[in-house]
Amino acid sequence: MKTGNMVAVIIPSYKVKDSILAVLSKIGPEVGKIYVVDDACPQGTGNFVKENCMDDRVEVLYNQRNLGVGGAVMTGYKKALADGCRIMVKIDGDGQMDPSLIPRFIDPIQKKEADYVKGNRFYDLGYLRTMPGARRFGNSMVSFVNKISSGYWNVMDPANGFTAISSVALRHLPLEKIDNRFFFENDMLFRLNIIRAVVQDVPMYSEYGTEKSNLSIPGIMFQFPFKYMNRLIKRIFYNYFLRDFNIGSLELVMTTIFFLFGFIFGGIKWISSLETLHPATAGTVLLAGLPIILGFQSLLAFLHYDLVNIPQKAITASEN
Repeated sequence: MKTGNMVAVIIPSYKVKDSILAVLSKIGPEVGKIYVVDDACPQGTGNFVKENCMDDRVEVLYNQRNLGVGGAVMTGYKKALADGCRIMVKIDGDGQMDPSLIPRFIDPIQKKEADYVKGNRFYDLGYLRTMPGARRFGNSMVSFVNKISSGYWNVMDPANGFTAISSVALRHLPLEKIDNRFFFENDMLFRLNIIRAVVQDVPMYSEYGTEKSNLSIPGIMFQFPFKYMNRLIKRIFYNYFLRDFNIGSLELVMTTIFFLFGFIFGGIKWISSLETLHPATAGTVLLAGLPIILGFQSLLAFLHYDLVNIPQKAITASEN
């Protein structure tokens, strides 16, 4: 198979020695190259694969220090791009993801209907029953916040690590800026929105064992908020003020003006009433409250515009 037409699978490997060979054995013939990225694994997963896997599609890559799941995937992405691969699929090495689903992930990209395809464990209620309650709650919270932050209101389960991306989209991404740790999948969606890539969900299920989840509720509550806010502000600035100024931009400007006037004017009058012990008149209350109501309506209008402004045409379609 020519490298330029190959589908590559990237498996970040850290403490997955017990399951990695079973995962590799299930990867079908639609895949032309498999990159196992040993992310400074203390179990020596990379060497273990070299010694025990006879699949000539497998190539082991090594990170000299632990970079996290995102850093390991970036190592695989860069090597796959250098080898001329056209579609890069990322799965985990712990056996939770079924490699037989790979054809469903690469199909929308091959048809040039999508640039990035990701798994969605929330699509089918039957799938949800297999997910531990803590993960279900945590992933639901992350999904809603990510919709606001990334602008992909049509996708669910952003922390899902079963993904596929076209080389066209990948070359447009600043790989050196993408988060290396647990925020990796969420940051990918933000970066994809900036380049106006089309993202599509694929229903899937996961097999959960007794392993402890890396996605914790405290982590979501105390580690992610700043990063989500940072990406949201950047996305709004890039898409609505730097590269374009549209009706959504105007609605945001009006929201800001109305809210500032209402809160500042109302605050001044409230403080004055406390100092003079004279209650504010009905007209003063109306003058303070009406801009806040109008600001809220403008915000809802912006959110509606943002919802329908999801990228529709795959940039992969520009590929010859």
